[in-house]
Amino acid sequence: QVPLVESGGGLVQAGGSLRLSCAASGFIFRNYAMGWFRQAPGKEREFVADISWGGGAANYADSVKGRFIISRDNAKNTMYLQMNTLRPEDTAVYYCHAVLRGNDYWGQGTQVTVPS
Repeated sequence: QVPLVESGGGLVQAGGSLRLSCAASGFIFRNYAMGWFRQAPGKEREFVADISWGGGAANYADSVKGRFIISRDNAKNTMYLQMNTLRPEDTAVYYCHAVLRGNDYWGQGTQVTVPS
């Protein structure tokens, strides 16, 4: 059983929107802080956004602040990333991450492509 499964990626024109989802299973989702990371070709994986276990606090990378919104639904064991005003530089594989006191999980990633 894969603990984190991302979905919602795809090809979108610059200026468009996508919503990514991360479905969790096999662990107590509501106890874990969650986050999104991304990795572009030839680059290291980088932080995008994270959200506290209860959803009351969120942080964003400067590059996505004001354009992306992270959220979670603990009743559905799912985290989301609403991505607006997408740019070519947002092209990457997006990964979701769960962490609790040093114990963590990674998803397998979903591709987002924004042609220039």
